[in-house]
Amino acid sequence: MTTTDLIVIGAGPGGYRAAEYAASQGLKVTIVEAGEVGGTCLNVGCIPTKTYVHSASFEEAHQRIAQVVPQFRAGVESILSHPAITLVRAKAQFESPHALLVGGDSIAAKNIIIATGSCTKLLPLPDISDPRLVDSTGLLALDTLPRRLAVIGAGVVGMEFASVFRRFGSEVTVIEYLKECLPMLDADIAKRLRKFLERQGITFRMKTAVQLLADIDADVILMATGRRPNTAGLNLEAAGITPAPNGAIPVDDNFQVVAASPQSLAAPASSPQVGCAAASPQPSAVYAIGDCNGRQMLAHAAEMQAVRAVNHILGKQDNIRFDIMPAAIFTTPEAACVGPTEDQLKAQGIAYECKKAFWRANGKAMAMNETEGMLKLFVSPPSGGSLILGCHAYGAHAADIVQEVSVLICRETTLGQLRDMIHIHPTLSEILKAAAG
Repeated sequence: MTTTDLIVIGAGPGGYRAAEYAASQGLKVTIVEAGEVGGTCLNVGCIPTKTYVHSASFEEAHQRIAQVVPQFRAGVESILSHPAITLVRAKAQFESPHALLVGGDSIAAKNIIIATGSCTKLLPLPDISDPRLVDSTGLLALDTLPRRLAVIGAGVVGMEFASVFRRFGSEVTVIEYLKECLPMLDADIAKRLRKFLERQGITFRMKTAVQLLADIDADVILMATGRRPNTAGLNLEAAGITPAPNGAIPVDDNFQVVAASPQSLAAPASSPQVGCAAASPQPSAVYAIGDCNGRQMLAHAAEMQAVRAVNHILGKQDNIRFDIMPAAIFTTPEAACVGPTEDQLKAQGIAYECKKAFWRANGKAMAMNETEGMLKLFVSPPSGGSLILGCHAYGAHAADIVQEVSVLICRETTLGQLRDMIHIHPTLSEILKAAAG
């Protein structure tokens, strides 16, 4: 049996970040990956879809993906070539709480990090075998632009593909069970973005449940109804781990697995307050980071969860704020958010003020001919210190603006302090300045 300090299962954004960081801190790491390094995000997710977004045509997108993805993958392989990291290309399953069967060999470690990501969640339809049906991976693999594309689901994946394929020239229909698209966005922002996309020619069928794929008039049907943790086949029972019904692995705030069986060697750590990890080296433990724990299914969330888990193993403190998680939707124009929506603030009884600003009033946006967009900035009332609570926006480079707000929230910035911060002119960042003023 081979032994090492840390085993990481999965070489996606969370897995390779965990391996890289642990190795930099002196740990000997074995990382196990059955497929291509980089995970879904690099190979069939974030990177390919953003290549589509920034390509002028379907043909150009295919050519650029063939260049971009291998280049990025080579970068990850370079990271994993660190002398303290051993990359094993095989499937892994638990033999015991701290031993894995990997390609016929046993590997043991004091600590194990599960970073196996997620897979497409399909609706249980009677004609799910319809040959027109694809998931996001299948849509990216098409070598011919579909004349008519139907998208089931108006979440991030569905909206991004709907936007880009309409721009390429497909007739696009989006079918959504809920009354509005992009439920993570402020309802006002989501509605405005949807209305703009309608003017670009996308048909939306909201509050519509799909019963049969045969009822959908399209050449290709994209199932974009979310993702589920990819934990099947790991033999989690051997490690004393009982996943949730959707496959998610239960974890605490250090992303240490919450054991459901006395068979486990790891006692769950106490949950620290947001923004810190335990300050002393931890006993043997199993961790789950990224999509497989179902908490925040974003690549950048997985990367920072990797840092927290390794810090917890080392007994190092950090100040990561997992309650402040910015997100972006790369439609055209793009949308982004950080913090609660206005409806959530109302539902939670949190006092707030809403400040608004518009792309059409910004000089840089006018010069770019990108005047479609709106920003909503939520702050506590003066009696609450006028602290910045959140920001939701759509418009050109909305993600960059929201990222600035994310930093401000992390630093507990007030509206008055934002007003006093100088912003370059002419830039889109002045939209945030305008909202503050």
